[in-house]
Amino acid sequence: MKANRTFCAAVWLAAACAALLSGCASYVNTQVTAFSDWSGSDATRTYAFTRTPGEQNSLEQATYEQIVANELSNLSFRRVPQADARYLVKLTYGVKSDLVSVPQPVYYDPWFGPGPFWRGGPWGPFGPWGGPFPAGYVNQTYQVYQRSLNLRITERATGREVYNVSARNTGGGDSLVAAMPYLVRSALADFPLGNGEMRVVRLPVTRGGEFAPPASNERAVPAAPASATPAPAGAN
Repeated sequence: MKANRTFCAAVWLAAACAALLSGCASYVNTQVTAFSDWSGSDATRTYAFTRTPGEQNSLEQATYEQIVANELSNLSFRRVPQADARYLVKLTYGVKSDLVSVPQPVYYDPWFGPGPFWRGGPWGPFGPWGGPFPAGYVNQTYQVYQRSLNLRITERATGREVYNVSARNTGGGDSLVAAMPYLVRSALADFPLGNGEMRVVRLPVTRGGEFAPPASNERAVPAAPASATPAPAGAN
């Protein structure tokens, strides 16, 4: 009986793990929060990126800035030397890990062992999967990751903050490279958002990770970055 119970628990664990880590395989859901003091009368949207001293020679920072630049260009922003920029754009990003416990049912078969044909053979009337009701539940723990991005836009001349938007999504993968296009696209969708506005942006993806056209019941968002990036593992 113990062997059968262990086998059944393993099957349920595998199924639950797949459901948790794969999530909705064809979509990436990102939570977005914006704070805004943006003027709608801007005629010239020129900007430059600003970095901390430790980021000056960072290839990772430059890679993410290019993804942001691709999205900003769709919003009539133009990247210029810092001395000529009206706005300064600062990126901060990161990944945090956490553990999630999910209760899983454990099944057992009271008829386990050899039996006549009408009892289902050696597994009893319910076959090799155990009985129809769980004997109890055990907590299974999984590691999940929260990928986050913050974009802060200030006026270069005055230092006044005019836009601050944060985006985050969770899943089973810790790759920021894979998650960043979805974070950026979600953060800048429908720019500028209202002050204190919160939303969830749902972006469709294909198997190859490229952005897919939205279905008829989905809100359209700006174009994807020029270079396709695989979807983050376990996006949900």
